[in-house]
Amino acid sequence: MTIRDRSPRLSRRGFLAAGAGAVAATAVAGWTPAYAIPLGSPEATLPAPPSFPDGIVLEQQAYQNWSKEIMFDSVWTCVPRNADDVVRLVNWAHQNGYTIRPRGAMHGWTPLTVVNGAPVDRVILADTMVHLNGVNVHPGGDPATVTAGPGATLDAITSALQEHGLGLANLPAPGVLSIAGSLAVNAHGAALPADGEAPVAGHTFGSLSNLVTELTAVVWDGNAYSLRTFNRADPDITPLLTNLGRTFLTSVTLQAGPNYRMRCVSTTDVDWRELFAPAGAPGRTFESHIRESGRAEAIWYPFTDKPWMKVWSVAPEKPASSREVTGPYNYPFSDNVPESVTDIIGRITAGNTQIAPAFGQTYYGVTVAGLAATNSSDIWGWSKDLQFYIKATTLRLTEGGGAVLTNRANIATVIHDFAQWFHERIEHYRALGEYPLNGPVEIRCCGLDRDEDVRVPSAGPPTIASTRPRPDHPEWDTAIWLNVLGVPGTPGMFAFYREMEQWMRS
Repeated sequence: MTIRDRSPRLSRRGFLAAGAGAVAATAVAGWTPAYAIPLGSPEATLPAPPSFPDGIVLEQQAYQNWSKEIMFDSVWTCVPRNADDVVRLVNWAHQNGYTIRPRGAMHGWTPLTVVNGAPVDRVILADTMVHLNGVNVHPGGDPATVTAGPGATLDAITSALQEHGLGLANLPAPGVLSIAGSLAVNAHGAALPADGEAPVAGHTFGSLSNLVTELTAVVWDGNAYSLRTFNRADPDITPLLTNLGRTFLTSVTLQAGPNYRMRCVSTTDVDWRELFAPAGAPGRTFESHIRESGRAEAIWYPFTDKPWMKVWSVAPEKPASSREVTGPYNYPFSDNVPESVTDIIGRITAGNTQIAPAFGQTYYGVTVAGLAATNSSDIWGWSKDLQFYIKATTLRLTEGGGAVLTNRANIATVIHDFAQWFHERIEHYRALGEYPLNGPVEIRCCGLDRDEDVRVPSAGPPTIASTRPRPDHPEWDTAIWLNVLGVPGTPGMFAFYREMEQWMRS
């Protein structure tokens, strides 16, 4: 729920200055909209929307995305109570020349909601997470399903499913994400089946979009905006399954499968040259982890040699060496950033980019010590509790990268080639005294949005999803996600992202 501070103690200019200059200082604190000014207040700085619909709370609020690269001190923000309120809002906006954008957890990098520096005097954000957040599980159907409002979080949805013995096999790491926001960006996890692992009805190793069996959206009916429900067999649903935030969903129904227990083993003692070795190489390789467990993620801190490798596996019974966990977010050393790290980030944002190696080495040391101190190197519990591990208090970095679609047999080759290229490039720039990258590399894999995973008649996968299968390459069954993170504002970072994208395309 949004917390509103009606006190004007912090000026609008002061809010922006504090936010823009304090990435490090605020990285460890959860953020909630500040400087809320109700409609009609003499302190309002934006023109009042004319004849705004009755009964819907409207205030000026600050807006800030996850990486603090998109920040506004004042955007009109309303709180619709139900789907009918949303329809009233959209029709009012159409008649009065305003734009309505749904607002969820604001956990994103790209300007899909508002554009930094663009005028927002005729933009109104509709907060979906206060009232439009109901969750209802339907465990007896075939498939079992869950229906949720657009502002329901993945935490809330999976917790409700778990009460009925149900779960989702492939989840993104932040449980705070709203379901509508997740579908907007084709959210996915780090999961593939292990070699020989049989598919389980109701689950998919593709994106969350591939679980949708039905949704309701606000659409133009020829005369006005109204609600329309689309089932998965309707060809008009496929552009909405991943929609880049350019439609307003009011309800989503997802299929679900049986919940299961998992084990997650972390290692920090394998050199990247071994971990990212070519196909067929011996040792503790990324390829071997995929073969044996299917579910794996490497977090490779900059200018270090040994990534933090997490490997999840299905484990109905607790292994003797594992520690049982009963909730998510089991890496507190990662969620609560130490002062030594925030101090370094502050120096980077102040222009001292040459300390990037110290940042990587410090964070690697924090991870090694934190895993030992919290006994988190080998944990066991329900699937959602092991897959959710990023909170609002996790270090907020920006991200660039993409997905390589390929055949599962090529996973080791793609990752090896990327690791070699990346290492060469950052060492090249270090020799020049330049540090365009200072955050970790994240490498993970997931499946594609296979139609055979959908348990109801389907018109096909999402139209614009990264995980959409390629009809001209039916042998491609895997998406390899290669992402690089950095401190917002680092000189040369986006030029590096462009260089990386060009290499990937080649």
